[in-house]
Amino acid sequence: MTFQKILITGAGGQIGSEMVPFLSEIFGRDRVIPSDIRIEGEDDRFIHLDVTDRDSLDLAIEKYGIDTIFHLAAILSASGEKNPELAYKVNIDGLHNILLAAVKHKIGLVMVPSSIGVFGPETPREDVPIETVTRPVTIYGVSKLIAEQLGYYYHRRYELDVRGLRFPGLISYKTPPGGGTTDYSIEMIFEAVKGNQYKCFLREDSKLPMMYMPDALKSFLRLAEADSSKLIHRTDFNVSSFSMTPKQLEIELKKYFPYFKVEYVPDFRQEIADSWPGSLDSSAAVREWNFSPDYDFSKTVADMVQNLKLKPGVPLPS
Repeated sequence: MTFQKILITGAGGQIGSEMVPFLSEIFGRDRVIPSDIRIEGEDDRFIHLDVTDRDSLDLAIEKYGIDTIFHLAAILSASGEKNPELAYKVNIDGLHNILLAAVKHKIGLVMVPSSIGVFGPETPREDVPIETVTRPVTIYGVSKLIAEQLGYYYHRRYELDVRGLRFPGLISYKTPPGGGTTDYSIEMIFEAVKGNQYKCFLREDSKLPMMYMPDALKSFLRLAEADSSKLIHRTDFNVSSFSMTPKQLEIELKKYFPYFKVEYVPDFRQEIADSWPGSLDSSAAVREWNFSPDYDFSKTVADMVQNLKLKPGVPLPS
């Protein structure tokens, strides 16, 4: 049995904060248990859960009758470089606790997102396939590569159904940036809508694969619901909706805000971006579970601008 009681770890994060209402609308509020190390907001379903505490994890699974886990708790790329020890503890030890608990409690499905962070400078730059050189330069990327391999191991050794996909940069108007290298995209759009200028921490020609959050949520669930017998891959599907550079985003935003200006001042995140590919080959995801994003580059920007104009607390430019 799966999807009867879904535990979401990291439910207060960039993906988790949108995954909770997304899954709740589909499966019902009572079947979704959001958890995080910090509890914010007014959702009375939220439970305090530290994924590095194995005993607390066991208790939560038993108390709520969990049969499915969406493991979204993680320290992201740029934040991880500032505190590698914490990133290791949360991203690697935390995942291992999840997998151990899943075997112990006979969990039906564990969903674990991976990332383009698994790639490195030796990875090809364009149309990167699933099977390629993966030598990440960040502790975040290392942790995600370990997560992919642990997922395969637990599937082979214990027949645990572990699935995941390599998210590109994610763009959303609902949640603030969470310490990722591709977060310039969200920041730039926010500042344009506010009527401000923007100082970009990447070079204007830094091409990276991207995806709008509605497509990320839909794709994650589609993989979760896919027929396991048709999956050749398990934890490392490449997915991407489009690729863009900061300069291309600036030009697109000027269609809505002609006086918008961007200054490019690369910082330590540039080295991280330079180690990642410019585009991904998503064909395996298309073949094995019908990956089909709805939003391309222009449609994503248009929807972001439209929704941010309506969002409380985001003043319109005068």
